[in-house]
Amino acid sequence: MLDELLAASPSLTSALAGLERAAAADVPILVLGEPATGRSRVARAIHQLSDRRGGPLVEVDPGVVPATLFESELFGHRAGAFTGATESVAGRVDRAEGGTLVLDHVEELPLTAQPKLLRLLAERTYAPLGGDEQQTNVRFVALGSADLPTRVESGAFRADLYYRLGVFVYVLPPLRERLADLPSLCAALLTDLAGRLGRPRPRLAAAALDWMQRHHWPGNLRELRNTLERALIVSGGDEVNPAPPVASQPHVPRSLAAVEREQILVALAHTRGHQGRAAEILGISRKALWQKRKRHGIR
Repeated sequence: MLDELLAASPSLTSALAGLERAAAADVPILVLGEPATGRSRVARAIHQLSDRRGGPLVEVDPGVVPATLFESELFGHRAGAFTGATESVAGRVDRAEGGTLVLDHVEELPLTAQPKLLRLLAERTYAPLGGDEQQTNVRFVALGSADLPTRVESGAFRADLYYRLGVFVYVLPPLRERLADLPSLCAALLTDLAGRLGRPRPRLAAAALDWMQRHHWPGNLRELRNTLERALIVSGGDEVNPAPPVASQPHVPRSLAAVEREQILVALAHTRGHQGRAAEILGISRKALWQKRKRHGIR
């Protein structure tokens, strides 16, 4: 999996230097970066490169679990531990036994849960809510935002927990800082998307690559994937030519024809290529939409 990741993003070679050795060392690893820079994929690669690859890979995201319920989600609880706890429920730590537990959006960890997680990392012991202490054999990989060190400095995240999690720290650069990877990334994403749609992989139009290499990509890999998926859905040939987002050219007036073409592509992407519904959204007839597609070279 690491080879596939580096093949799609050659510039990550230096950012991920030593990852194989770190994965084999069975110590906590911290992966930082903006959302959609590939943190989850790196976590899966770490698991596959470790001796725990045959065990479970379990993820927990404190950002989507209410703070009052997070400890129960992480550590589990016993029947009667609190009102409504009619039966015992295993937590994510228990489910990850013998494998890897991925703490996604670790910067969102409630402050009240951080001391217990620190003890778990240090002593390999924890107690489900309402239960007894027990040992665990779990490897931790934490995924955090690029500003996690700033949160540590401000006191929003415990410094001792940060250093305990970050025996090895890897920082993934945003897509705007590795635009040289665009050709290989687009090729890999188009292969995957075309396979999911049951179509042969198309080539990317040279004109599209030109604007892509000037775009800021605030949404990183997620934005790139969505852009390619939209273009692939509306394309009927062996080439895809995604239109640049309006925001990528804020100071350059655009022709009405260019705006019309883009809106047609957006409507077709929204309806997954259904011409009738796209025409209805655009407020024109199916025949008019067909004529405009022909005029703009939209297959």
